[in-house]
Order: sequence, then structure tokens, then C-alpha cells
Amino acid sequence: MIFFYSFLIFLFGASLGSFANVCIYRLPRDKQIISGRSFCPGCKKKINWYDNLPLISYILLNAKCRNCDRYISARYLIVELITAISFLFIFLCFKNLYTIIFLSILILILIMIFFIDLENFIIPDSLNFSIMGLALVKNFLPSFNTSLVHDINQSLIGGIIGYFSIWLIIFLYKTLKKIDGMGLGDAKLMAGIGLLFGWQSIPLVLFLSSILGLFFVAPSLLKKQKTMKSEIPFGPFIIIAMLIYFVFGDFFYGLILV
Repeated sequence: MIFFYSFLIFLFGASLGSFANVCIYRLPRDKQIISGRSFCPGCKKKINWYDNLPLISYILLNAKCRNCDRYISARYLIVELITAISFLFIFLCFKNLYTIIFLSILILILIMIFFIDLENFIIPDSLNFSIMGLALVKNFLPSFNTSLVHDINQSLIGGIIGYFSIWLIIFLYKTLKKIDGMGLGDAKLMAGIGLLFGWQSIPLVLFLSSILGLFFVAPSLLKKQKTMKSEIPFGPFIIIAMLIYFVFGDFFYGLILV
């Protein structure tokens, strides 16, 4: 029976991954995400339902539009697969229904932010505010037995510290270099993380995301393909660092405090 339920959860996750792809394409372009059928960006023709099946259609179409043979980005398959696997992982690892629903919604929003920032260098306020709203609601739900905080005071303090930790970096960089180093979207994302995990999470998430960003950009800097002024999406590194904290946060702080 568990296999059957797992299969259904995987399909459900893949379907929501398809919806996430719609949001990833439309939100940065200020397009409606609920109304309007999907269409090919190349020939502008609407996509038939049988060409819009999660995971399956991409493979059957050989990553090309049926009408114009335009290449379909691998991002569509990747997002659907990541969402499906994430939903299945949450379902198998947690037993509390509130926890499963909450984490599934949260991971869906994070996936959208990850790929929107990766492709467009922006994080829509609607997604950041959704995380903040979830984080506040979480304080009034039963404890999830995770690294998430369930104290409204700790949550609010974490949100404030999370926001101003990035805001201060932006302010100092602009003051010293006379250019914008980061965007306020990153600050709002850190505020959401602070609301979720409390202020204790902010130093470690900032440190890990900075290290990840450095590893990512270092080869391009060495090859002179990028400079210190090149635009780099920082949101994906914040999200990866947040997920590391969610899983290993207690372990890291255990090492520090020993």
C-alpha cells in the first residue's frame, strides 16, 4: 500500500512541478499564472494537453515543440523531477500531516524562487511574502519536530535579523563601491528564513551561502569570464544553504559548541 501512495505522491509532485514551471516562466514577465493555457514561446501555439503531461511529454517529444521543433529547455523536466522527488521524500520522512503539507508547500515555493533567480536575477515579492506568511502561520500549528521554530517571538526576531543582515551588506557595498552588490529580494528571502528557523540560523545560512557562491563563481573569475562586478544570482545559494541547515543545523551547531 505504501508503494501505491508513494506513486500517487510522486505523480502529484510532478504535476505541481509543471505548475511551478508555469510560474517560473510567467511571474518575472508579470503574466497571469492561473488563467491562460500553456504555449510555445517560439511559434506561440497553445500546447495540447497530451503534450503537457509532467515528465512523460518531454521525453516523448524528444525535448522539442511538436509544431515548430523549437528546443524545450531541460529546466522543465528538471523542475518536475525535483518537485516529484521532494514531495516523495517529505511524504516518506515525516508522519505528521501538518508537517507534510507545510513542507511540501514551502519546497514548491523555494523551487520557484531558485529557478526564477537563476534565470532572471530577481525574486518576486509574491513568493518571498508567501514564505513569510507560511513562516508566521507555522507558529500557531503543532510542533513539527524539525529545526523550524514554533515561538512567535523567536520567529519575528529571526525575520528582522535575517532582513537586516543582507540590507547591511547592500548598504555597505553601495557606500564603498558605489554600486548595488545584491538585491532586496535576497534580503526578503533571508527574512523568510529567519522567520522559519529563528535568528540562530542566520549566521550559518549566510556563511554557507557565501561559500557556495564563491565556489560557483571562482572558476569564471579565474578564467576572466566574470568580474567582481558581474551579476550573480545569490538566491539559489541561500536556498541550498537553508536546506543544509534544515537537515544538518543541529549537527553544525553541535560541532561549534563542543
